Amino acid sequence: MAAKKKAAKTKTKAKKKAVAKKAVAKKKTAAKKKVAAKKAPAKKAAPKKVARKTRAVKKKTPARARKPAPPSTAAHAGPVPGIAPYDEKKGEEYMNEEQSQHFRDILLAWKRELMEEVDRTVHHMQDEAANFPDPNDRATQESEFSMELRARDRERKLIKKIDESLMDLDNNEYGYCEACGIEIGIRRLEARPTATLCIDCKTLDEIREKQMS
Repeated sequence: MAAKKKAAKTKTKAKKKAVAKKAVAKKKTAAKKKVAAKKAPAKKAAPKKVARKTRAVKKKTPARARKPAPPSTAAHAGPVPGIAPYDEKKGEEYMNEEQSQHFRDILLAWKRELMEEVDRTVHHMQDEAANFPDPNDRATQESEFSMELRARDRERKLIKKIDESLMDLDNNEYGYCEACGIEIGIRRLEARPTATLCIDCKTLDEIREKQMS
């Protein structure tokens, strides 16, 4: 009996020692983990991704290049837009029959337009003429009529110059400078069909007028 009790006591002691060893081992591993955790650098928290609002940038489409306007055929056609400029031929005589007829057509068409404008103004003044009771309305109408009459007076003088140019064409004197007798030039005549002076004499004439004024 005594032997059995001793054996049981030794077993229990061995079990207690084993349990104690395990507990000590657990404590050591836990302590090691704590030390390791303290020594290890703390991991930085990954920054939260902030969703950036991207503005939709509208790409500006390049403006279409404008096509250059076609050259105007009436660039040198003078005051009458319906007549094309004269095409000079190399070596042709100045103020020949073709050139004379060209400028005759310009002068006649120009005179016809001015005469139609004069008739239109006369009819307009006859239709619009009224005795307004309001003095302001009468004053407005009179100022409009006076402006139209001044414009028609300028056109009347211009018609007189056109008639003189047509007479010069009949007398073969059209296109030559009255001051020096040289050729005025096709392009200058197309720009101003009633011109009677070449560009040099006209410039001198304008200088004299400025000096006199």
